[in-house]
Amino acid sequence: MKKSMPSTPQPVNVLQDVHSRMINLPIYFRERVCEECAWSVPTFYRKMRNANKAGGIAKDKIIPSLSNAETEKIIAVMDEVYQNFWNYCEKYRKKPGK
Repeated sequence: MKKSMPSTPQPVNVLQDVHSRMINLPIYFRERVCEECAWSVPTFYRKMRNANKAGGIAKDKIIPSLSNAETEKIIAVMDEVYQNFWNYCEKYRKKPGK
C-alpha cells in the first residue's frame, strides 16, 4: 500500500501539540540526565531520594546523594531541555507587526 501526503496541510492544534511536548519533557529530561551522568533509570530515581543516615549521634542526618559535578550537569541539562522547548514553541508566538 502506497502512502501519500495529504493534498492540503492539516491545521495544527496548538493545544494538542504543546501539551504533548510538555508531557514528554520529564521523560526527555530523565533520558538526558541518564546519558550525561552515565546512570541507569533506576539510579536516576534512587538519586532523587535523599539518603537518611541511620544511627549515630545525629539521627536522621541527610546525606547528599549528588556530587557537585552531577548537580552542575543536571542544571545544564535542565537549561538545555527548557531552551529546546522554548525554541520549539517560538512558532506559536506572535511576531510584532505581523
